[in-house]
Amino acid sequence: MSNYEVAMEAAWLVRDVEETDDAIGVAVSEAGKRLNETDKQYVEVEPGVTGCPACGEPFDAAFLAANTALVGLLLEIDIFNADSEEHAERIAKSEVGGALRDVPLEVIDVFETEADDEDEDAER
Repeated sequence: MSNYEVAMEAAWLVRDVEETDDAIGVAVSEAGKRLNETDKQYVEVEPGVTGCPACGEPFDAAFLAANTALVGLLLEIDIFNADSEEHAERIAKSEVGGALRDVPLEVIDVFETEADDEDEDAER
């Protein structure tokens, strides 16, 4: 069994905002609140970034039209004792998806992390 860090992208809709910075703040706050209400405060929530199609420079993943914004969020979660990367993905989507119902999620990265010394001692 291995430990993994799973990064997911979420699409968050924010209504009645006039600026993208405000939309990003509201999206991060609302996502964090919903995760905390379901005891998932161990999920890290950050504004997502996307690359400029012309120059490749990263910028905030937020689109604003008619006082409604679509904000991309980056969600990261550590998964312990998973059988494989696919297993870690399923666990992460289940954990986060249960708290953020009706929010589209996509796994964008999974990588194995090293076990802590305490984890290694417990396995012996």
